[in-house]
Amino acid sequence: MHQKKHRLTPLALMTAATFAWSNPALANETVSTFYNGADAIDIYVPPPENSTNGICAAFLEPGINSIIGNYSNNWGILVESLSDGTVLYSHNADKYFIPASNTKLFTTAAALQRLDPDGTIRSRSIGEWITITNQRSNNNYADVLFRFIGGAEAAKSALSQLGVSPNGYRLADGSGLSRRNAATPRAIVSTLKAMYHAQGKDIFLASLPVAGMSGTLRDRMRYTPAQGMVHAKTGTLKGVRALSGYVEHPRYGTLVFSIIGNHPRLSGKALSKTIDDIVVQLSMLMPCE
Repeated sequence: MHQKKHRLTPLALMTAATFAWSNPALANETVSTFYNGADAIDIYVPPPENSTNGICAAFLEPGINSIIGNYSNNWGILVESLSDGTVLYSHNADKYFIPASNTKLFTTAAALQRLDPDGTIRSRSIGEWITITNQRSNNNYADVLFRFIGGAEAAKSALSQLGVSPNGYRLADGSGLSRRNAATPRAIVSTLKAMYHAQGKDIFLASLPVAGMSGTLRDRMRYTPAQGMVHAKTGTLKGVRALSGYVEHPRYGTLVFSIIGNHPRLSGKALSKTIDDIVVQLSMLMPCE
């Protein structure tokens, strides 16, 4: 008795590939197809490539202004080049906002200046506490770190030694849960710039979630040019969303940014989308021809 073999027709191959490309959830996976009820061959579908279309740097300001639209007073944004301090975009950079979990950036940066990364808290190394605090945005870990370094004044003293002005932020806790925390985008950017060259740099940078890949950014900006390029800390409270960190840009080098939105009447989804749209624009910057 001869076994009947089934082959996938060219039309079926094309249909399967088209289906996979139109469904990002299937990207970078093997897609099994069926023909006449029998298992057919497996097709490897590569992930979608990032768009090669860029945004001329001269259009960045009007582009971001368009994104924040009528709610510009509710947003604080600062974007600088790490290498030379060039300001690419600034809006309400010295205005106080509720930073939510972006407060953890101050806490972890200060902890790395005052504590030995190889030291331990409750059997975990300080380095692990930093990573869990930022990657998972763990409030308990952040507040324990905050108490361990001596509270707000000790944190401000440590950051002042890095050149971060104590007048740009107020710390009520280490996690950002309190709405009595306040920070300017400039103070956060200043902290991020200082930490890029400070003691504990490698631990600090590795603790930040990566867009579309890890931590609290795992499911954000996936399949966009920002995926894998952005290392940043999220911030979330009712009516508050924040994102601050670094864009490792292939043309412009490292960009340092802080974006904070405080708007009690906008949904968290709308606030997050605004932030993500801005960051994607940053990742697509290109020289103007």
